[in-house]
Amino acid sequence: MGYLKAPFNHTMFMKKPRFGLLPRIIIAIVLGVLLAHILPLPFLRLFATFNAIFGNLLQFLIPLIIFGLVTPAIADLGKGAGKLLLITALIAYSSTVAAGLLSYATSVNIFPGLIESGTGQSLTETNASIDPYFSIQIPPLFDVMSALVLSFILGLGTTGLNSTALKDVLSEFKSIITKTIERVIIPLLPLYIMSIFMSMTYSGQAARVINVFIKIIVVIFIMHIGILLLQFVVAGLVSGKNPLKALKTMLPAYFTALGTSSSAATIPVTLQQVKKNGVDEEVAGFVVPLCANIHMSGSMLKIVACAVALMLMQDKPFDLGMFSGFILMLAIMMVASPGVPGGSIMAALGVLASMLGFNEADQALMIALYISMDNFGTACNVTGDGAIALVVNKIRKK
Repeated sequence: MGYLKAPFNHTMFMKKPRFGLLPRIIIAIVLGVLLAHILPLPFLRLFATFNAIFGNLLQFLIPLIIFGLVTPAIADLGKGAGKLLLITALIAYSSTVAAGLLSYATSVNIFPGLIESGTGQSLTETNASIDPYFSIQIPPLFDVMSALVLSFILGLGTTGLNSTALKDVLSEFKSIITKTIERVIIPLLPLYIMSIFMSMTYSGQAARVINVFIKIIVVIFIMHIGILLLQFVVAGLVSGKNPLKALKTMLPAYFTALGTSSSAATIPVTLQQVKKNGVDEEVAGFVVPLCANIHMSGSMLKIVACAVALMLMQDKPFDLGMFSGFILMLAIMMVASPGVPGGSIMAALGVLASMLGFNEADQALMIALYISMDNFGTACNVTGDGAIALVVNKIRKK
């Protein structure tokens, strides 16, 4: 049976900045709350003006981010597709979707008891509470669904035609989008979130929202543990391995991911621990790098739980049908996210807006909530890759 050797890029292991995005986001939230009490209204309006401009820029970029990241990801996945690749991709996708559905079921049963209905009812009006001096409208070139459909057409078409020229163009465009995220969006995100929390503080919402944030983070951390136990129980049943022992073996990868907040940077440790669990070297060398790019159960769990919480806070109607479509779509779009700072939540912004009706303020809060737990989501993704490796290894031996 043939199998695809996943590409191994040494640039993935570049050192991260010492002062990461998470501490910057925390400082931004604190400053937003404090400065709203200190600065006079004319100065607050300056931040509201930046908020309005950056928000419009972000809405313009979202379809381009989807197209720029998803298209080459689909083209690369199709290259050399064989039985083992298809099996691994289906298992990873199913695991990501299952994590989303379990997160939804848990959230709708637990969060109503923790979140007072209407806690954030005026979030959609926070920008109006402090009027910007002016705003610049930047209409998107196309909407989110158009970007996604175009991504599938070009991604699959590139694979079918085996067009290296088109693949090179798509790769270059991905580099442009990645640099835009790294050098424009990410550096300005803390200022944007600070402006959002200024507005919420000014309208009296910040204290209640932060209190809800703390509750959500605790529940999501517990859910991460639960999903890992479930993944390894299933892997143990398929492979015949002791699930708790296999999970314990993967703990070095878990804690490495906590420190690096990067699935790619954790690959060497993940490979080592997967092989200690009895996975064949060639299977481990294929599954681990591939799953680092396509298995996003921890990220999915966080995004779904945070989305449910924000919709409960604002009394927005939702149901299983709405979230099922959202989860199925998001599981595909997050394939493009590894290696891009905040990639999963960036990929999610488009479907959060188009399928769940999230506005700019909602999206900013999603970013803040997601990044506050980024390390734990990455650790869950990486550790779950070990469970998938056990399953694929057993299937290959049959």
